[in-house]
Amino acid sequence: MVSAAVSVVLLATVLAPEIHFPQDFNTNLLMLLRWIHFLAGVTWLGLLYFFNLVNVPLMKELDAATKGKVMPSLMSRALWWFRMSAALTVLAGLVYWGKIVAADAHNGQFRGFTDASSGMAMGSFFLIWTVVWGVLYACLIPGKGIFDKGAFVGVVYAVVVAVAAVFFLRLNSHGWESNQLLAIGVGGGIGWVMLLNVWGVIWRIQKRLIQWTRDNATKGTPMPEKAKPMARQAFLVSRANAYLSIVLLFFMGAASHYPLFGR
Repeated sequence: MVSAAVSVVLLATVLAPEIHFPQDFNTNLLMLLRWIHFLAGVTWLGLLYFFNLVNVPLMKELDAATKGKVMPSLMSRALWWFRMSAALTVLAGLVYWGKIVAADAHNGQFRGFTDASSGMAMGSFFLIWTVVWGVLYACLIPGKGIFDKGAFVGVVYAVVVAVAAVFFLRLNSHGWESNQLLAIGVGGGIGWVMLLNVWGVIWRIQKRLIQWTRDNATKGTPMPEKAKPMARQAFLVSRANAYLSIVLLFFMGAASHYPLFGR
């Protein structure tokens, strides 16, 4: 550890003349927000993929006694990092995007767009994507028949998200909005839906399943009948989040590197 620290110090000393940190506050703030957003996002999505690609298949292979010992401890720790990193990712992202929206509106007014304002972009973002979450959640409530089929739920999610994205773009196409504003407005909107899924569905269900599993393993308390449909609902939402994250990452990458919308 000491040798590594010395190496870092020596390298920094050698490269110091070539490093020029920006001096203005806004540039440094935006970089800090991006850094936090990336770090928290990697943690969030990493755990999301762990749950879907590793944990779900593993839990199916464990017997009830082993699951009762492993699942409560593992999921309590993992879900704490999962929901906190999700909240931090979205919070940092919203602050960053809000600054982009404000800058676009200011530049738009300078260019003669008298209707350029942050209000429409920010308001439509929260309204549209919160309604999307409500609609998608309502589709999972029946929990039986076609509403228990992953393929059907996936189609519904795809259609609702696509319609919402088009609606958001139509409402925010006045000529002054940048590609960054619009691309993040779609990708970040999907992130907002995913965050509501984490806190409003996955965590709300999982904390009860964890307690029931712990009681079953330690006290022999039978699992409630509703545990199975609740676990199924949490699984479908988590799997939906995994697929939505793929679309989210595309639009986040497009914000700066793939001009699909705006100027």
